[in-house]
Amino acid sequence: MRLNTIFSLAVVAGIVLLSSCNNPTKPVEQTPVAKKEVVVNPPSYNSDSAYAYTQTQVDFGPRNMNSKGHDDCGKWLIAKIKTLADTVYVQTFDVTAFDGKVLKCTNIIASFNPKATTRILLTSHWDSRPWADQDKVDRNKPILSASDGASGCGTLMEVARAMKSKPSSIGVDIFFNDAEDYGYTGTLSDLVTIKNPSADNEDTYCLGAQYWSRNPHVPGYKADFGILLDMAAGHGAVFTRDGTSAYMAGWVQDLVWSNAQQIGLANYFSNQNTPSLTDDHYYLNKIAGIPTIDIIAYDAASSSHLFPSYWHTHNDNMSVIDKNTLDAVGKTLLYTIYKYDAEHKAQ
Repeated sequence: MRLNTIFSLAVVAGIVLLSSCNNPTKPVEQTPVAKKEVVVNPPSYNSDSAYAYTQTQVDFGPRNMNSKGHDDCGKWLIAKIKTLADTVYVQTFDVTAFDGKVLKCTNIIASFNPKATTRILLTSHWDSRPWADQDKVDRNKPILSASDGASGCGTLMEVARAMKSKPSSIGVDIFFNDAEDYGYTGTLSDLVTIKNPSADNEDTYCLGAQYWSRNPHVPGYKADFGILLDMAAGHGAVFTRDGTSAYMAGWVQDLVWSNAQQIGLANYFSNQNTPSLTDDHYYLNKIAGIPTIDIIAYDAASSSHLFPSYWHTHNDNMSVIDKNTLDAVGKTLLYTIYKYDAEHKAQ
């Protein structure tokens, strides 16, 4: 993954953390209507299954853009999710990256109860980083991206399996977005020639999410809110309140963090406010207008002072994946979906 700080809501050591990107325009804050107390009974979530779905993707090898691993994994994702979802949409498109390379992209959107007007969007990227730019060895080689990519899709695939066993009355869309991690940072300066000097910014990332936000799979698509997973499966992961989520979709962040607390998972979902991130959720908020948050691991003790130590290195392999973390995230997602469903039935 990449994720550059674009603005910060907190002052650390007296310094406001900013980047060269302009602050996004804050949307009109949405205040949910008070909900009645409801009984929530989501289907069971199997972390062994989520782990297996993650392993299957990693077994294809690196899934960097235009590679055989990418093509083979994409075919598997489409075939597998078709056995679980009501409807599957596949978007194929080309984009030109910052280095001039044309990327062959595939967005995959799986819809459950597609006729429902009340909808939740869940998303994760499925491509992998083509360089180990944060590593000290083999920096020019692609990485396996077990956590930063495969684990999010593995979690959502298991959510899909659970939902098939017990359909909800609201709609849910699972979006596997492509070309998220083919973006520029200064650490690539010795590895990649930049064809577009103006591309040294956050917009070189999240290309699949940017495309979908401008070209949704269904014209006029709307969702009540969205949840992004990114590096949400590592050992000892803690998910903090990143500034972009808090600023652009604070009520969704409150909702999900409260749900995690209600089911005894507060140790994973911290109320600590941390720097704002440019991730797929930024574009879903800014372009698509869907209030979306990021569930992403934070590690101030790492060399990046932001992401886990395996970020953008060859250490991002299956050894970093923890079934307990997969379980916590998956159960929080299912509880959020089925509680939202129960509350709408009660209205």
